[in-house]
Amino acid sequence: MKILVCLGHVPDTTTKIKFTDQGTKLDKSGVQWIINPWDELALTRAIELRESGQVPVELISVATVGNAEAEPTIRKALAIGADSGYRVDVEPVDSYQVAVQLSEVARKDNFDLILCGIESSDYNGSATGSMLAEILDLPSLSAVSGIKAENGGLTFTRDIDGGRETVELNLPAVLVVQKGIAKEPRIPAMRGIMMARTKPLTVVPAAQAEMLTEMVKFDLPAPKPACRKVDPDNVKELVSLLQNEAKVL
Repeated sequence: MKILVCLGHVPDTTTKIKFTDQGTKLDKSGVQWIINPWDELALTRAIELRESGQVPVELISVATVGNAEAEPTIRKALAIGADSGYRVDVEPVDSYQVAVQLSEVARKDNFDLILCGIESSDYNGSATGSMLAEILDLPSLSAVSGIKAENGGLTFTRDIDGGRETVELNLPAVLVVQKGIAKEPRIPAMRGIMMARTKPLTVVPAAQAEMLTEMVKFDLPAPKPACRKVDPDNVKELVSLLQNEAKVL
């Protein structure tokens, strides 16, 4: 079995976001970049499947769409345990463009299982995985929270209203995974970091892809008001503030 994990190259969730060019572009200066958290859990689960020995996993590859600054993110994935990496050499603009680029990578090695995080922690679009499945004309399953290996095959678990659903799916397929797919992301060991330097990282030229969306402007949320302190004995003032200012009563 060959597994492809699609990775997002995103700012650390603690990053203080700033914009330039009159709010039309992200200011990348000083930003710490990481693997998109949902994608990192997907990679961890792929590695766990191989280590379990219950299904024959011969290759785990990772792919991302981005310019050269995304390569440290791919190298981290290789250090965690992926065997090879792909970087499509183009600036990601929208979900459809990214899905088209990833589809070209997916066709190169005839992957049996393609894993995508349910969303990215920057734009939260939740669209790339499903678009990728449509472009590849593959069956897909969304909101997957569990992958179980048994009898030489795989079953998949989804959280649904009122319970859980267990699904069998013919491979090749695309899985859009969510929280719960793995308990904790795998942390690269020193040996993995050293080995990652010699693992193949292939730079793929961008394919022609139409951009279907355009970012016109970014606006930061309004600053939070200063903290108001109310005397514990002044219940009337507290109720008035909750009703007239906080609008929660």
